[in-house]
Order: sequence, then structure tokens, then C-alpha cells
Amino acid sequence: MRTRLLILAVLICGTTSILMAQNPAWQPAPGRPTLSLWPNGAPDAPPNPALEIDTTTAKDRLIASKPIIRLTNVSNPTLTLYPPQGKNNGAAVVVFPGGGYQILAIDLEGTEVCSWLNSIGMNCILLKYRVPDSGPYPKSSAALQDAQRALGLVRLHATEWHIDPNRVGVLGFSAGGHLAAAISTHFEKRLYPPIDSADQQSCRPDFAVIIYPGYLALADKDFAPNPNIHVTAQTPPAFLVQAEDDPVHVENSIVYFMALKKAGVPAEMHIYAQGGHGYGLRRTALPITTWPRSADIWFHTIHVLPGPAPDQSKE
Repeated sequence: MRTRLLILAVLICGTTSILMAQNPAWQPAPGRPTLSLWPNGAPDAPPNPALEIDTTTAKDRLIASKPIIRLTNVSNPTLTLYPPQGKNNGAAVVVFPGGGYQILAIDLEGTEVCSWLNSIGMNCILLKYRVPDSGPYPKSSAALQDAQRALGLVRLHATEWHIDPNRVGVLGFSAGGHLAAAISTHFEKRLYPPIDSADQQSCRPDFAVIIYPGYLALADKDFAPNPNIHVTAQTPPAFLVQAEDDPVHVENSIVYFMALKKAGVPAEMHIYAQGGHGYGLRRTALPITTWPRSADIWFHTIHVLPGPAPDQSKE
């Protein structure tokens, strides 16, 4: 009997360990449609990936008096659909959280962004892409592969998800802002062998919202434009926000804006005196955190959202 109980205990402990290894550190709320990006595993996936974890500690700085989730060791990237609760206007945004291609600020620059997009009638698709060391391209192509695959999957499911495939944009913060610019300039050819019909869909965004981006200007080369982000007339319109005192350097937004201007691509840029880096859309006393209002107006300006732009004077 004692032997049987010992064996049973070992089996229970072993099963619990397996389940813990399989459960990701962050999961969307119940009822959110979620797809694995790669049905047979991500390209060049390691055979024994590290356990997905939240690296946040009590010592990490708070944003607008609240902590954030810092997700890392993501080896099974996913897409999660957040449809608006009210009227669905058909537009959709694929959101890329930032984190230096090492972690994902999955709430600050992910789920909270989806809540805002839903509030203005837009569908949000949150991309949990691979980290760490998954970019910037071409140092690693993993995150950009995930982004390309994500855009194809959204358009493949457009009818099912009540999305207009001609109004699918991207929105990214920091490294995610770089990823938004990267997919805006690397959409003609997939960086992986095609898998299914999703990879026959276009992965070009129809518009891009790029918030405090990195890696677009080369600080060690007097802030020259990153040659791997090659803007052409086919690059989609962009909305950019950054603070002059951003330690990641405001030149990242400026050089991309100038490249869009030279290529004849419509662009709107908002530069603020203060704001630093990593505020997401949490409201603080700083004016830069009102950027979602300006983005909402821009969506109407470029006709991604129907009707007149909101009257900001009434707020």
C-alpha cells in the first residue's frame, strides 16, 4: 500500500509539473477568441523552450501609480481578438506591445489599448509575439515573422470576425513601434515558408500608429535612418507620438516621419516636451498622455473611421 501511495504521489507531482510548464504566465480573459500563430510550432523554435514568466517585481517602477505585467520567454505566440461591445465599425488594429524585444508589456501596451480601441468601435487583435531576442530585424526575424503571420490570419478570418480586410492597421509601442514600422516596410515577401491560406493574404497594414518607437534612428551614427526600414510610396500612412525627453531618443520618430514625407506618404507626428518613455495610454498630468484623442481624430481624417472627427472642444 505504501508503495502504491508513493507511486501515486509521484504521478500527481509529475502531472502538476507538466501542467505548470504548459500554462503560459499570462492568458486573456475567458471568452476571448485566441489562435496559436503557428499550428506546427514557430519557425526555428528551440526544442526545449524556457517557461513563460512574468518578470515584474515589487521594485519595478509604477506607471500612473499602477504596476505592469512584463511577460517573457514567449515561445508560442498567439492572437487574441477583442471585438467592440457596442457598434462594430469594421476597422481593426493589430497591437504590438513593447519591451525592447526582451519582454512584452502585455497590459500597459496591450489589453489596455484594446479597451480604448473597443471604446471607439474598433476591433483589437493583440499579438503576443516571441520574446526575448526576437528583434529588431534583421538581427532576428522572429518578431517580424509573427507580425507578418498575424496580419495574414486577421484577413483570413475577416468575415468571421466582422472585420473589413481593407481597414486593418497596426499599433506598436517602443520595440513594438519599430515592429509596426518594420511590417510597414517588409510586406512584399514572407520571411518564412508559407504554411496555409493565411500566408496568401496580404500582410501590408493599411495604416500604422507608432508610439515612442526605438531602432528607427541609429544613435551611434548621428541618428541616421535605419537602412533596414526602407520607406517607399507603398508604405502605409502613419501616426507618430514621442516626447523630446524620451531616453530612447525622439529622433526615431523624426527620421521615420521625414522618410514618409519624402516618399509622399501621409503622416502625422506629435512631439511633446515631456513624457519620457513607456507610459502607454495611462493618463497622467502630462499632456502627452492625451495622444489617444489625437489618434481618434486621425482615424477619421484618413477615413479609417466613418463620419466626422470627434469634437475635442466638448471634452
